[in-house]
Amino acid sequence: MTVPPLRETQKDRHFDVIIVGLGHAGCEAALLCAKQGFKVLGITLNLQRIGLMSCNPAVGGPGKGQLVRELDALGGAMGRLTDQCGIHFRRLNESKGPAVRARRALVDRLLYAEKMQVLLEQTLNLSLLEGEVTELLSEGRVVCGVRVNGEDYVSRATILTTGTFLNGLLHFGLEEQVGGRIEDLVATSLSSSLLRLGIKLGRFKTGTPARLDARTIDYESCLSQPGDIVPRAFSFSTPGSTFPALRQLGCAITHTNAQTHAIIRENLHLSPLFAGQIDGIGPRYCPSLEDKVVRFPHHERHHVFLEPDGLDTNVVYPAGLSTSLPTAVQMAFLRTIPGLESVEILQPGYAVEYDYAFPTQLDHTLAVKDLPGLWMAGQINGTSGYEEAAVQGFCAGANVACWLQGKKPFVLARSEALIGVLIDDLVTKGTEEPYRIFSSRAEHRLLLREDNADIRLAHHGRRLELQPSEVFERIEEKKRAIERELQRLQARTIVPSASICTAFQEHGLPPPSTPMTLAALLRRPQLIRQDLRFIDPEQPQLTEDAEEVLETELRYGGYIERQTAWIQHAQRWEALKIPASLNYAAITGFTREVLEILQCHRPETVGQASRLPGMTPAAIGLLTVHVQRAHADSRSRLPPS
Repeated sequence: MTVPPLRETQKDRHFDVIIVGLGHAGCEAALLCAKQGFKVLGITLNLQRIGLMSCNPAVGGPGKGQLVRELDALGGAMGRLTDQCGIHFRRLNESKGPAVRARRALVDRLLYAEKMQVLLEQTLNLSLLEGEVTELLSEGRVVCGVRVNGEDYVSRATILTTGTFLNGLLHFGLEEQVGGRIEDLVATSLSSSLLRLGIKLGRFKTGTPARLDARTIDYESCLSQPGDIVPRAFSFSTPGSTFPALRQLGCAITHTNAQTHAIIRENLHLSPLFAGQIDGIGPRYCPSLEDKVVRFPHHERHHVFLEPDGLDTNVVYPAGLSTSLPTAVQMAFLRTIPGLESVEILQPGYAVEYDYAFPTQLDHTLAVKDLPGLWMAGQINGTSGYEEAAVQGFCAGANVACWLQGKKPFVLARSEALIGVLIDDLVTKGTEEPYRIFSSRAEHRLLLREDNADIRLAHHGRRLELQPSEVFERIEEKKRAIERELQRLQARTIVPSASICTAFQEHGLPPPSTPMTLAALLRRPQLIRQDLRFIDPEQPQLTEDAEEVLETELRYGGYIERQTAWIQHAQRWEALKIPASLNYAAITGFTREVLEILQCHRPETVGQASRLPGMTPAAIGLLTVHVQRAHADSRSRLPPS
């Protein structure tokens, strides 16, 4: 694709890249493009709200923690800032399998935004502008800039990262207020510009709970939830000597009860969701409290997690209590919850509706298929969550940089990263609700763990010149150390002599009955490498992350080998590109449903086609035959070399 020329306007309004919105997606995109040497303009409705977390003060969690670790391995900023601002670190699912273990941290919310703003302000090649973008500028079908504050700013590439601010509408009970977030402005005209360019828009809804005053909470009536005794950093570059950077706080757990649920049922007529006032579709995996009470009437209670908003504030975020009921009703049901009998509300909960673009209009680079020069990232693509937004912003920025330099696109495969799963799901299947990542969405989740994200992806970060050489070399040494130790453990055999058996028994371990390698011994449940130091005193010292990778490779080696073999088999379909000129209607044998699916989605590869809803094995087999035939015909028409 040819990069469009800049159109005529004032030279100080010429940019290589314009980014609309400076939330988590926009910040990652802006930092990447500026670090690549491009002249970047970041536009936001309020410069004081850059990088602000609109909802909970948390980063990570199941699936999301893996995204942040992958982003950090690539050179993104979220992991580093989380380590600098974290006030409560906890690793989830420790007792479960390695595929679902995930870091989660509470951060000082205002400090995180402050550090992100400073980072952007200090980045070379990056200019910041406050204002509302009202229109995309285009020449023909090529997007070439934006109109903001009545002035035209032109660019060779534009990235939209508008979050919940496209025609945002807040709901407080049956009262409505224009806004994308409480006390924030909203973009009221940009949606119309997108529609004029032929972009299909939908309407989603999300919500947030009331913010509570910590001074009015009886923590003695709640269950204490401390952070990890030895917290784990998100970033592979965070020095252990300076982590954690801030004083650590505890959280608390309480729960709703029958009285809480009765008040909610009595006031459902005041809920905009149940009164039919909200048209947008909400997230199934993060429902409002009133939605939970109605959908799960058999549940006698729902957990509430009381999470501090920062070190120097009395604001508490009650995770699990998202609501859009009137403030008076919120106060009534809150005071039925143990520990909250005298609670005061600092800010009421509310719902927000906003426009989003159907993500099937994008290709895997997050570029709009039929509008050269335009990319989209974050909630505008139908996702929910800071982490999902941040990784999209990074990938959109990376692909803009590649496009402007005439380089190969930056696309992560489903088998390579959970980021690849997220983007492929969006552009292939679309979403009918705000999309949230889970490790269960990945068919290769045992390979896409958070402990090996650096080994999987740091080479991409180095290629993009975003991963410092010293960090990359440390990651490469970790990889080499794991490989050396794995080979050593597989090579050394323990023979069950009398002395060996006695030594095992003295350490409370069952001795081997036949000769076994150290690697085979370590496949025993609950046994770790240090447990065998009495027969293996020369074992090398590994970092905590490297130790975990090694343990997983040993214990789950058979499963990992099978998944790797399956990936190699499936790569043939992923590599089989469908010619853009292929006439699906001319292929005899497709059902009408399959034909409509292929013509609507226009998949790029047979692998992508296989993941479209409604595609059958028979249809994929037929498509494969015709794609291979089309490639053979194309090769036969080439002149002899």
